[in-house]
Amino acid sequence: MPEPNFISTQPPPAIMCVQLCARFGDKTAVDQLSLEVPAGAVCALLGPNGAGKSTSVKMMTGLLRPTSGRATIAGFDVTTDPIEVKRRIGVLPEHLGLFDALTVEEHLHMTGPIYGLARAETRERAAQLIRVLGLDDARRRYASRCSHGTRKKTALAMALLPNPRVLFLDEPFEGIDPVTSKSIRDMIAMLAARGVTVFLTSHILPIVEKIATQVVMILDGRIVWNAPASQMAGRLEEFYFDLVDPPPPEDLPWLGLAHS
Repeated sequence: MPEPNFISTQPPPAIMCVQLCARFGDKTAVDQLSLEVPAGAVCALLGPNGAGKSTSVKMMTGLLRPTSGRATIAGFDVTTDPIEVKRRIGVLPEHLGLFDALTVEEHLHMTGPIYGLARAETRERAAQLIRVLGLDDARRRYASRCSHGTRKKTALAMALLPNPRVLFLDEPFEGIDPVTSKSIRDMIAMLAARGVTVFLTSHILPIVEKIATQVVMILDGRIVWNAPASQMAGRLEEFYFDLVDPPPPEDLPWLGLAHS
Protein backbone atom coordinates (compact mmCIF):
# COMPACT_ATOMS: atom_id res chain seq x y z
CA MET A 1 0.00 0.00 0.00
CA PRO A 2 1.53 3.36 -1.00
CA GLU A 3 2.51 5.80 1.70
CA PRO A 4 0.12 8.77 1.97
CA ASN A 5 1.43 12.14 0.82
CA PHE A 6 1.35 14.59 3.70
CA ILE A 7 1.28 18.30 2.93
CA SER A 8 3.07 20.37 5.52
CA THR A 9 0.93 23.00 7.17
CA GLN A 10 3.96 24.70 8.72
CA PRO A 11 4.64 28.18 7.33
CA PRO A 12 7.99 28.60 5.58
CA PRO A 13 10.78 30.28 7.53
CA ALA A 14 10.69 34.04 7.23
CA ILE A 15 14.29 33.87 5.97
CA MET A 16 16.04 30.82 4.56
CA CYS A 17 19.50 30.70 3.01
CA VAL A 18 20.92 27.53 1.47
CA GLN A 19 24.67 27.42 0.69
CA LEU A 20 24.66 31.10 -0.26
CA CYS A 21 27.92 32.31 -1.80
CA ALA A 22 29.26 35.62 -3.05
CA ARG A 23 32.56 35.74 -4.92
CA PHE A 24 34.33 38.76 -6.36
CA GLY A 25 37.12 37.56 -8.60
CA ASP A 26 39.42 35.46 -6.45
CA LYS A 27 37.85 36.68 -3.20
CA THR A 28 35.03 34.77 -1.51
CA ALA A 29 33.07 37.24 0.63
CA VAL A 30 30.34 34.81 1.73
CA ASP A 31 30.99 31.07 1.69
CA GLN A 32 28.22 28.43 1.87
CA LEU A 33 25.98 30.44 4.22
CA SER A 34 22.97 28.39 5.36
CA LEU A 35 20.47 29.50 8.01
CA GLU A 36 16.78 29.72 8.87
CA VAL A 37 15.04 32.52 10.76
CA PRO A 38 11.47 31.90 11.96
CA ALA A 39 8.72 34.49 11.73
CA GLY A 40 8.74 36.99 14.59
CA ALA A 41 12.39 36.40 15.50
CA VAL A 42 14.99 39.10 16.02
CA CYS A 43 18.11 37.61 14.44
CA ALA A 44 21.46 39.37 14.87
CA LEU A 45 24.27 38.66 12.41
CA LEU A 46 27.57 39.42 14.14
CA GLY A 47 31.18 39.47 13.04
CA PRO A 48 34.18 41.75 12.55
CA ASN A 49 34.48 44.22 9.69
CA GLY A 50 34.94 42.38 6.41
CA ALA A 51 33.37 39.15 7.70
CA GLY A 52 30.59 39.22 5.08
CA LYS A 53 27.66 40.69 7.03
CA SER A 54 26.63 43.48 4.66
CA THR A 55 27.21 41.26 1.62
CA SER A 56 24.90 38.64 3.13
CA VAL A 57 22.18 41.25 3.71
CA LYS A 58 22.54 42.54 0.14
CA MET A 59 21.99 39.03 -1.22
CA MET A 60 18.98 38.40 1.03
CA THR A 61 17.35 41.67 -0.03
CA GLY A 62 17.99 41.29 -3.75
CA LEU A 63 20.59 44.05 -4.05
CA LEU A 64 23.31 41.55 -4.98
CA ARG A 65 22.83 38.39 -7.02
CA PRO A 66 24.39 35.36 -5.30
CA THR A 67 27.24 33.63 -7.09
CA SER A 68 25.64 30.35 -6.03
CA GLY A 69 23.11 29.01 -3.56
CA ARG A 70 19.68 30.45 -2.89
CA ALA A 71 17.76 32.59 -0.42
CA THR A 72 14.02 32.86 0.19
CA ILE A 73 12.06 35.50 2.07
CA ALA A 74 8.57 34.51 3.27
CA GLY A 75 8.75 31.62 0.82
CA PHE A 76 9.75 33.69 -2.24
CA ASP A 77 13.09 33.23 -3.96
CA VAL A 78 15.13 36.45 -4.03
CA THR A 79 16.51 35.62 -7.48
CA THR A 80 13.45 34.30 -9.31
CA ASP A 81 10.75 36.31 -7.44
CA PRO A 82 12.48 39.64 -6.69
CA ILE A 83 9.30 41.74 -6.97
CA GLU A 84 7.39 39.55 -4.50
CA VAL A 85 10.33 39.71 -2.09
CA LYS A 86 10.55 43.50 -2.29
CA ARG A 87 6.82 43.77 -1.53
CA ARG A 88 7.38 41.98 1.76
CA ILE A 89 10.56 43.54 3.09
CA GLY A 90 11.78 46.82 4.51
CA VAL A 91 15.47 47.68 4.41
CA LEU A 92 17.58 50.08 6.43
CA PRO A 93 20.78 50.04 4.34
CA GLU A 94 24.24 50.65 5.72
CA HIS A 95 24.57 54.00 3.92
CA LEU A 96 20.88 54.98 4.41
CA GLY A 97 20.22 55.96 0.77
CA LEU A 98 18.66 59.38 1.44
CA PHE A 99 18.45 62.33 -0.95
CA ASP A 100 20.06 65.50 0.38
CA ALA A 101 17.57 67.79 -1.42
CA LEU A 102 14.46 66.15 0.08
CA THR A 103 13.00 66.80 3.52
CA VAL A 104 12.32 64.07 6.07
CA GLU A 105 8.60 64.22 5.24
CA GLU A 106 9.19 64.20 1.48
CA HIS A 107 11.19 60.98 1.77
CA LEU A 108 8.18 59.26 3.33
CA HIS A 109 5.67 60.76 0.88
CA MET A 110 7.87 59.49 -1.95
CA THR A 111 8.11 55.98 -0.49
CA GLY A 112 4.37 55.16 -0.28
CA PRO A 113 3.53 55.24 -4.02
CA ILE A 114 6.54 53.03 -4.78
CA TYR A 115 4.74 50.30 -2.81
CA GLY A 116 1.34 51.07 -4.31
CA LEU A 117 -0.05 52.99 -1.34
CA ALA A 118 -2.64 55.70 -1.98
CA ARG A 119 -1.61 59.27 -1.22
CA ALA A 120 -3.97 59.57 1.77
CA GLU A 121 -2.73 56.30 3.31
CA THR A 122 0.87 57.33 2.72
CA ARG A 123 0.38 60.68 4.45
CA GLU A 124 -1.40 59.07 7.40
CA ARG A 125 1.30 56.46 7.93
CA ALA A 126 4.05 59.07 7.44
CA ALA A 127 2.52 61.32 10.10
CA GLN A 128 2.30 58.41 12.55
CA LEU A 129 5.90 57.31 11.95
CA ILE A 130 7.19 60.87 12.28
CA ARG A 131 5.43 61.15 15.63
CA VAL A 132 6.45 57.74 16.98
CA LEU A 133 10.11 58.14 15.97
CA GLY A 134 10.35 61.66 17.34
CA LEU A 135 10.90 63.36 13.99
CA ASP A 136 8.34 66.17 14.39
CA ASP A 137 10.90 68.95 14.73
CA ALA A 138 12.79 67.73 11.66
CA ARG A 139 9.92 66.83 9.35
CA ARG A 140 10.53 69.81 7.02
CA ARG A 141 14.31 69.76 7.33
CA TYR A 142 16.38 68.76 4.31
CA ALA A 143 18.31 65.52 4.76
CA SER A 144 21.58 67.35 4.09
CA ARG A 145 20.97 69.39 7.27
CA CYS A 146 19.91 66.52 9.50
CA SER A 147 22.03 64.85 12.16
CA HIS A 148 23.14 61.27 11.59
CA GLY A 149 20.55 60.05 14.12
CA THR A 150 17.73 61.90 12.35
CA ARG A 151 18.86 60.56 8.98
CA LYS A 152 18.91 57.03 10.39
CA LYS A 153 15.39 57.37 11.84
CA THR A 154 14.19 58.77 8.50
CA ALA A 155 15.58 55.74 6.66
CA LEU A 156 13.98 53.46 9.25
CA ALA A 157 10.62 55.20 8.78
CA MET A 158 10.91 54.63 5.03
CA ALA A 159 11.57 50.94 5.64
CA LEU A 160 8.56 50.65 7.97
CA LEU A 161 6.05 52.66 5.92
CA PRO A 162 4.96 49.76 3.61
CA ASN A 163 4.34 47.52 6.67
CA PRO A 164 6.98 44.86 5.88
CA ARG A 165 6.79 41.25 7.01
CA VAL A 166 10.58 41.08 7.24
CA LEU A 167 12.76 44.05 8.24
CA PHE A 168 16.49 44.15 7.44
CA LEU A 169 18.60 46.60 9.45
CA ASP A 170 22.27 47.03 8.57
CA GLU A 171 24.10 48.54 11.56
CA PRO A 172 21.03 50.35 12.97
CA PHE A 173 22.81 51.44 16.19
CA GLU A 174 26.06 52.72 14.72
CA GLY A 175 26.91 56.38 15.30
CA ILE A 176 23.70 57.42 17.06
CA ASP A 177 22.89 58.93 20.44
CA PRO A 178 21.33 56.93 23.33
CA VAL A 179 17.85 58.44 22.83
CA THR A 180 17.76 57.48 19.13
CA SER A 181 19.12 54.05 20.02
CA LYS A 182 16.32 53.50 22.51
CA SER A 183 13.70 54.63 19.99
CA ILE A 184 14.95 52.05 17.50
CA ARG A 185 15.20 49.31 20.15
CA ASP A 186 11.63 49.97 21.28
CA MET A 187 10.43 49.86 17.68
CA ILE A 188 12.16 46.51 17.08
CA ALA A 189 10.56 45.03 20.22
CA MET A 190 7.11 46.22 19.14
CA LEU A 191 7.53 44.81 15.62
CA ALA A 192 8.71 41.42 16.86
CA ALA A 193 5.77 41.24 19.28
CA ARG A 194 3.47 41.70 16.27
CA GLY A 195 5.08 38.90 14.26
CA VAL A 196 7.45 40.93 12.10
CA THR A 197 10.84 39.27 11.57
CA VAL A 198 13.84 41.50 12.16
CA PHE A 199 17.27 40.66 10.77
CA LEU A 200 20.04 43.02 11.83
CA THR A 201 23.80 43.38 11.76
CA SER A 202 25.56 45.17 14.57
CA HIS A 203 28.82 45.66 16.44
CA ILE A 204 27.06 46.92 19.58
CA LEU A 205 27.01 43.70 21.61
CA PRO A 206 25.21 45.01 24.74
CA ILE A 207 22.24 46.11 22.62
CA VAL A 208 22.20 42.85 20.67
CA GLU A 209 22.13 40.95 23.94
CA LYS A 210 18.99 42.84 25.00
CA ILE A 211 16.91 42.43 21.83
CA ALA A 212 18.05 39.38 19.84
CA THR A 213 16.29 36.01 20.02
CA GLN A 214 18.74 34.36 17.60
CA VAL A 215 22.45 35.07 17.20
CA VAL A 216 24.50 34.14 14.14
CA MET A 217 28.24 34.80 14.00
CA ILE A 218 30.12 34.97 10.72
CA LEU A 219 33.89 34.93 10.23
CA ASP A 220 35.68 35.08 6.87
CA GLY A 221 32.35 34.56 5.12
CA ARG A 222 31.43 31.39 7.03
CA ILE A 223 28.96 30.90 9.87
CA VAL A 224 30.78 29.83 13.03
CA TRP A 225 27.84 30.08 15.46
CA ASN A 226 24.06 29.92 15.06
CA ALA A 227 21.90 29.44 18.14
CA PRO A 228 19.12 30.95 20.24
CA ALA A 229 20.30 34.00 22.15
CA SER A 230 19.22 32.30 25.39
CA GLN A 231 22.18 29.91 25.06
CA MET A 232 24.60 32.76 25.72
CA ALA A 233 22.56 34.84 28.13
CA GLY A 234 24.85 37.36 29.79
CA ARG A 235 27.90 35.95 28.00
CA LEU A 236 27.61 37.26 24.43
CA GLU A 237 30.85 39.25 24.58
CA GLU A 238 32.68 36.23 25.97
CA PHE A 239 31.35 34.00 23.15
CA TYR A 240 32.19 36.65 20.57
CA PHE A 241 35.83 36.96 21.58
CA ASP A 242 36.17 33.20 21.87
CA LEU A 243 35.33 33.02 18.16
CA VAL A 244 36.81 36.30 16.94
CA ASP A 245 40.38 36.74 18.14
CA PRO A 246 41.15 40.38 18.97
CA PRO A 247 44.56 41.68 17.89
CA PRO A 248 47.20 41.31 20.60
CA PRO A 249 47.74 44.47 22.64
CA GLU A 250 50.81 46.43 21.67
CA ASP A 251 52.50 48.94 23.93
CA LEU A 252 53.23 52.44 22.64
CA PRO A 253 55.82 53.57 25.19
CA TRP A 254 55.74 57.19 24.05
CA LEU A 255 52.05 57.64 24.84
CA GLY A 256 51.24 59.22 28.19
CA LEU A 257 54.73 60.57 28.82
CA ALA A 258 54.82 64.11 30.13
CA HIS A 259 56.20 66.68 27.72
CA SER A 260 59.55 68.03 28.81
